[in-house]
Amino acid sequence: MSYKIKSFFLLLFLFHALAWSQIKICSWNIENLGASKSEKDIAYMAQKIQDYDIVALQEVVVSEAGEQAVIALVNVLNQNGTLWDYTISNATSGNAYKAERYAFLWKPSSVQKIGNAFLEPTYVEEIEREPYLATFKYKEKEITLVNFHAKTKKMQPETEIKFFKFFPAIYPNKNLVFIGDFNCPQSHTVFFPLRKMGYESVFVNQKTSLRQKCIQNDCLASEYDNIFFNAKRFEILDKGIIPFYHDFLDIHTARTISDHVPIWVTLK
Repeated sequence: MSYKIKSFFLLLFLFHALAWSQIKICSWNIENLGASKSEKDIAYMAQKIQDYDIVALQEVVVSEAGEQAVIALVNVLNQNGTLWDYTISNATSGNAYKAERYAFLWKPSSVQKIGNAFLEPTYVEEIEREPYLATFKYKEKEITLVNFHAKTKKMQPETEIKFFKFFPAIYPNKNLVFIGDFNCPQSHTVFFPLRKMGYESVFVNQKTSLRQKCIQNDCLASEYDNIFFNAKRFEILDKGIIPFYHDFLDIHTARTISDHVPIWVTLK
């Protein structure tokens, strides 16, 4: 076999090895996902998330309209030629006025969900909206996403986030990835215990919430949404936000979709 042919097959092997060793994950706090979203809104959301293997959603409304909106979103995704599946949590256990549901969407052709997703019960008294956990299997490897939406900044979300340092001990056999809207920047000291365990944030100094009004083309307000992963077990291949507000004439119209941009990461 000639050198050129050998080189070609080596490059082909390396390409396939890389392609089969990465998983694309997206997280989006879609504000009040329920009856307030039109069919056009749902179709637009589907367009923005269709390229990912797993999508974690926050702020699904508690009423039946929340479940219907998730189902409608999955139906639109399925119309695009790739089969999707989903799971929706029960309502979180805290203050009824602030309660919501979470959802996971995924491509069964890419990943398998292992067991049932569940609202984490250990700190249900301490965490207003307890996180939603789901384990997925990808190429014989498992990853457990901890989908979370913290209480608002003025309510001191760090008083909830501090309990995440105990999760690796509660689930010692799980490859935990904390994902969602923390209403708290990654630089906060509350994340230090996780960092000491080897966890890193995908984003640093990346704002993800939308302003009420853009200031000199700066439309992002706060560094709230993020993904925390164990750097001993995963490697970031790529990452980014989806600045969907660029698709709209003004920030007010964009905020009818959500007041947060989706974030995403490709993990190896």
